[in-house]
Amino acid sequence: MKTKVNKKSALQNNIKTEPSNSPVSRPDTHTLMGMQILATGSYVPDNIVTNEYLESTYGFEPGWVEKRTGILERRHAPPEIACSDMCVEAAEKAIAKSGVSKDEIDLIVIGTFTPDHFIPSTGCLVQSRLGINAPAFDVSAGCSGFMYAMVTASQFLANKTSQTALVIGSDLNSRFVNPNDQRTYPLFGDGAGAVVMAQGKSDQGFLRYQIGADGAAGSCLLIPGGASRMPASVEMAQEGKQYLEMDGRSVFKWAVRAIAESIQQVLEDSNTSIDDIDTFVFHQANVRIIDAAVESLNFPKSKVCINLDKYGNTSGGSIPLVLDELAKENRFKPGDKVLLCGFGAGLTWGTGIFQW
Repeated sequence: MKTKVNKKSALQNNIKTEPSNSPVSRPDTHTLMGMQILATGSYVPDNIVTNEYLESTYGFEPGWVEKRTGILERRHAPPEIACSDMCVEAAEKAIAKSGVSKDEIDLIVIGTFTPDHFIPSTGCLVQSRLGINAPAFDVSAGCSGFMYAMVTASQFLANKTSQTALVIGSDLNSRFVNPNDQRTYPLFGDGAGAVVMAQGKSDQGFLRYQIGADGAAGSCLLIPGGASRMPASVEMAQEGKQYLEMDGRSVFKWAVRAIAESIQQVLEDSNTSIDDIDTFVFHQANVRIIDAAVESLNFPKSKVCINLDKYGNTSGGSIPLVLDELAKENRFKPGDKVLLCGFGAGLTWGTGIFQW
């Protein structure tokens, strides 16, 4: 006899809806030194989707997106492009600038929550396409995916089980947001960024970092359908459960608090002043979140790179896209302290001070 599962109650029984009061109260901070970033690379699709297009095509409220988020346009990949294709494009550019050959790369870690398939991993697809003989795997941590992937690769480098690692953040969000959702669809774009990391000097690497999770609030940012909790079905698709669902107000409040608390903690634990930070690289979700961090921590906004107006929220691709943009401008020099901060679905966060 077939038992019918109440999908809604199953979700509600397993995932709470409110972020905890203090999202960074538990995780410790750690140090990971002895590694460097050799080069960066990035890729965004050619197709530019403007706010004006969304307003005229889907009837979105004129001016709402720019006013509430600072986003003016985003990139959407054509049907023939998948997450791994964007990864390969970004990786090829980073490798070409790194001065190392593909034969020297012995690890591939990809931060994504929009893989080509459940299995094989996007990492394996990229490994094959690039012709690299190395272990490869994905890390799923939403918009914190690149930070989780970078810390993971740094662990391999620090314990010398890897010499040269390829770290990629890539998300093809446009396939997982509902065009009829006027509060969510305009926020997200597609893009990928990559860094080639290698063992470095003892004064290079993470002076201090923290990664954490607040899983009690998982349903604040959730794709409910398509996996083991709610398998793919005609009913699921008709209900639109294959699309991202977001409680924007709760996520906004949580992100503002998580950023401030995690940054303060890594600064304190590394004996670093906010004034010692040369560049701030935030996940590009919403300019109001970044502005709140600037106000709370009291540092010059001129130290922050903002490109979400051009690309929207590219999730795992966000931070490495910014890194590549800054690297092209020769903004990094040896000894620079770069504060990286990602936050998103899970809910998760990753904050670190990387000394160049």
